[in-house]
Amino acid sequence: MTYAYAVTFILGAVIGSFLNVCIYRMPRGLSIISPPSHCPSCERPIAFYDNIPIISFLILRGRCRNCKWKIPLRYPAVEFLNGLLYVLVAYRFGFDWIDIAYFAFVSSMIVIAFIDIDHQIIPDRITFLGILVGFILGSTILIDPFSRPLLLGMKASAIGLILGAGLFLLIAVLSRGGMGGGDIKMMGMVGAFLGWKGVLLTTFIGSLTGAVIGVSLMIFKGKGRKAKIPFGPFLAIGAVVSLFLGQELLRFYLHGRI
Repeated sequence: MTYAYAVTFILGAVIGSFLNVCIYRMPRGLSIISPPSHCPSCERPIAFYDNIPIISFLILRGRCRNCKWKIPLRYPAVEFLNGLLYVLVAYRFGFDWIDIAYFAFVSSMIVIAFIDIDHQIIPDRITFLGILVGFILGSTILIDPFSRPLLLGMKASAIGLILGAGLFLLIAVLSRGGMGGGDIKMMGMVGAFLGWKGVLLTTFIGSLTGAVIGVSLMIFKGKGRKAKIPFGPFLAIGAVVSLFLGQELLRFYLHGRI
């Protein structure tokens, strides 16, 4: 099992390296396939031995081999985080082919969160594809993390999709633009994957986390009430927590025990 978890972490870290490419290129309208990875400063291609997740960053001491540009700590952090989440998926749901769907889900949440932090947008290419994949899998044999081993089913997936997108569309209308279109489509994706229970729990956890961080920024960083704070990262946190702990949290809420 230790070997299996180690391989899973390495797989996640390698894909995490690709997620860094997506985070940088997608909001800029660049191809995520070509050209190959290169330094954003000197634009020289990165050799394969300098592109080993986490390890290359440590060996190079966080700097480009050619121009000595300081590589953001975010790069190895994303690789580590994606590897860790892949291990948690395997631990939570067992080593099963269904893990592929959950791997894609947690990776998409990472990309959404960091792009929203940097650019205050959530790319349609992620959410539309996520909605499609989530609904197709949910409509066939995707296991519901809230009631395993029952199947999510087409009806539950459709209800989750509609509730997720509809709820946030209503919030956007009532707040007169306080909620972006990307958040609406993101929650449609979450609903397609996790069903209506996942939508409600994600919304609650995301709102609670956002409120705590927002108040903290106001107190310690002097942020005003009108400062724009992207909501996508908090929803991503809520979605990931819902995936891993949704069943336990709902049981605790309903019955007072985990």
